[in-house]
Amino acid sequence: MSATTSRPRMIVGITGASGTVFGVRLLERLREMNVAGHLVMSRAAHLTLHYELGMKPAAVHALADTVYPVEDVGAAISSGSYRTLGMIIAPCSMKTLAEIATGVTGNLLSRAADVVLKERHRLVLLARETPLNAVHLRNMLTVTEMGGIVVPPVPAFYSQPQSLDDMVEHIVGRSLDLFGLDTGEVRRWGASPA
Repeated sequence: MSATTSRPRMIVGITGASGTVFGVRLLERLREMNVAGHLVMSRAAHLTLHYELGMKPAAVHALADTVYPVEDVGAAISSGSYRTLGMIIAPCSMKTLAEIATGVTGNLLSRAADVVLKERHRLVLLARETPLNAVHLRNMLTVTEMGGIVVPPVPAFYSQPQSLDDMVEHIVGRSLDLFGLDTGEVRRWGASPA
């Protein structure tokens, strides 16, 4: 970050896959850690958000520092010269995964991910689908070979979650660990119970 930029920036993408709670919680945690959240949501994410959480996009937009329309392929986050810590797509649909794996970026969400990869920054995808077919697995391998990290949002039962919220917190916390950001909410293996 330059001297004129006081806060690190993180790009958060939210697709229409199930699990919009992960993107929302990421934005909340980034705000708490004083990391500027730069949000781009797919059109399908708006529908899933309403269905799963009963939220309107404006409520999620309010959690971000900057919001970009998914059609705005000329936005700041579409350029490698715009400095960020990287990008998390939470949840990441198989469509978006395929766009990233093939480099055929049809909107700002997949374009920003492509830029993060080409700049050799961290890209974390909370790939959300089950069961997985061979194309999904190939695309995950391709993105991994390109330097991305695929993090299926699988609960860790060693943390002894007491609620769905505990599971979401753990997954979000572990995802942010990959950027060296500690939410203070992760119950770590080998640590004494609270």
